[in-house]
Amino acid sequence: MAAGVGRTALLVAAARAVETYRPDALSQDFFAEHFVRAAPVSADWPVRPDQVSEGSADPVWGRLGRYFGLRTRVLDDHLLRSARAGTRQVVLLGAGLDSRAFRLDWPPGCSVHEIDTGEVLAFKQAVLDRIGATPVADRRTLAADLHGDWADALLETGFDPAAPTAWLAEGLLLYFPAAAETRLIATVDRMSAVGSTLAYEIKEVSESAPVRTGPVYVAVRQRLGIDLPALFDSDPRPDSAGELSGRGWTVSVRSPYDFTALHGRGPRPQPNDALAVNRWVFAAAAE
Repeated sequence: MAAGVGRTALLVAAARAVETYRPDALSQDFFAEHFVRAAPVSADWPVRPDQVSEGSADPVWGRLGRYFGLRTRVLDDHLLRSARAGTRQVVLLGAGLDSRAFRLDWPPGCSVHEIDTGEVLAFKQAVLDRIGATPVADRRTLAADLHGDWADALLETGFDPAAPTAWLAEGLLLYFPAAAETRLIATVDRMSAVGSTLAYEIKEVSESAPVRTGPVYVAVRQRLGIDLPALFDSDPRPDSAGELSGRGWTVSVRSPYDFTALHGRGPRPQPNDALAVNRWVFAAAAE
C-alpha cells in the first residue's frame, strides 16, 4: 500500500473521508478514514475538513479531493440504479479501498465481487476485521492481475455470465497500457448478459507539460509522495467507448463538470486543469 498505485488508493480514501464530513457532502464513506489511519504512510493525512488548513483552496484535499467525492457520488448512483432496475451482480474491477459492499443500500440478493491484488485485498480485510465491519451485500473477493486473464477465476467465485452485471472500473484504466485496456473491455463484453452496465474512467489524451506541472500534481507529489503523471500510462488511448458501441452497447461519455452542474457543487474548470481531459464513460449492453 505504500508504493505506486497502492498509495493512490489511500489518497482516494482520505479524500472520501474528508468529503464525508463536509456540510455539503456529495458522498459519505465512514470506512475510509480507518484505511487511511491504518497505513503508516498515510497515518497523518487529513480525514476531516477541519484538518485541511486551506479549505477548498487546497489543491489536494480541496480540488482533487472534491473530484473524488463527486466521482464517488456519481458512480454510487450509477450502481444503485442498475441494482434497483433488477441487476443483482456487481463487479468492482480494481476495487482498491472501495467500501460499497458495506455502505450502500443494496436490494436483497445482491452480490458484490471485488477484484484487486492480493496485497491490497489483504490490507483492506485486516482493517475491516479490526473495526468489525459487516457487508450489506454478499461480498466476494478475488485476488487477480487485471492486466491478464482473470475471467475463469471470477467464474470460480460464483459469477454468473448469464445474469446482468453492473461492472465498475473506477480509477483503474488511467494506469493501464492501451493493450491491457482493450483486453479488459473485450473480457467485460464477453462476460456480459443483456442488461449489463459498465462505468469507467479515462483520460482522453495525454496531458500537456503545463498541466503536469500544475498545482494539483505538484502538491500531490511533494506532500504525499505520489507522482500521478508518472503513473498514468502515456500511450495513445484506445477508443474503448467506440469499441463498445461497435459491440452493441449504448454508450455515453461525460465530463465530470456535467455532474458538478447537476449537483450544484464539485470541482469547476480552471487554467492548466488536471481534470480537463478526464471522462466518465457509461455503457449498457443492449439486445
